[in-house]
Amino acid sequence: MQAPHPAAPLLQLSVQFASSAHRSALPRHKLQRWVRAALRCGPADAHVRKAKPAAVEPAHITLRFVDAAESRELNRAYRGKDYATNVLTFDYQPWPPAADIVLCDAVIAREATEQGKDLAAHYAHMVVHGVLHAMGWDHAQDADAERMEAAERALLLTLGITDPYA
Repeated sequence: MQAPHPAAPLLQLSVQFASSAHRSALPRHKLQRWVRAALRCGPADAHVRKAKPAAVEPAHITLRFVDAAESRELNRAYRGKDYATNVLTFDYQPWPPAADIVLCDAVIAREATEQGKDLAAHYAHMVVHGVLHAMGWDHAQDADAERMEAAERALLLTLGITDPYA
């Protein structure tokens, strides 16, 4: 993982529960903690980090929790994939990040069960994953995937969460 960004931005966080299936397991203070952890990693592109070293503007992150139908609809409309997915990130600027992050409760719950993971820990991973995408991190190429997964492991460890890829 790269060194934490020295000027992690302030955070303006909006939380929307279109599906409230796990609302009680996702208190705002936990969501803020997870988002802030990811923000400390900073943007993927070193040029972006150097161009805006002191983040004066706050990060604008919206976390929207949805059911499988909404996730499938968004995934089909924006990615051409006809299935519900765990997390979708709509990024508008990498630093300070501005993004809408859509998390599907049904998919995340199913994955947590199938993988033998704690539900909150899996949500933390998906929030971190979505915020990293918002800052330009990607996993389309093997080298990028290795770099992003290493960042996720390190960030989650700071939150007391074990390696999600183990």
